[in-house]
Amino acid sequence: MEHNAKPDLSSVTRLPPANISTGEDDLDSARIEARQYLEFYNWVSAIKGEYLGYGAEGIIYIFLFEIEPGRPDVSQWIWVIVGDVPPAYIAADDARTPFEAVDGYIGALEEWVEAARQGKSVAKLIPVNVDANPANAEILASRLKFLDEKILPELKR
Repeated sequence: MEHNAKPDLSSVTRLPPANISTGEDDLDSARIEARQYLEFYNWVSAIKGEYLGYGAEGIIYIFLFEIEPGRPDVSQWIWVIVGDVPPAYIAADDARTPFEAVDGYIGALEEWVEAARQGKSVAKLIPVNVDANPANAEILASRLKFLDEKILPELKR
């Protein structure tokens, strides 16, 4: 796989340096959450650039980060999705635009929902920070339906 595949930068907005507020509290706190989520991983040496792909207040924020990879097998472009959904990252090798990132996110989480509904192992699936049980699967399924019906069409424009 090509690890230098560049995302479509015309589909995102560059954010000011991390120490400068965007002027929107929700966006700033989502951005801090996304940064902390990404910095948790040891394959991120540094964050070099930050972009906003999409934001729906209180629901979902899609960020694109340009990173200094800590390992050679890691892409330098990583999407991070946060909000009222489980945080997740998607390498930009697999998604060039916010639409593709959310589409991939929904697909990956739908696999998790199916496994959790059936009581199967989720060990090899996208990491979700709640227990894999039918109740959590239903909550997540309804959020994914919302993203699929309301957010994806917004991103398609």
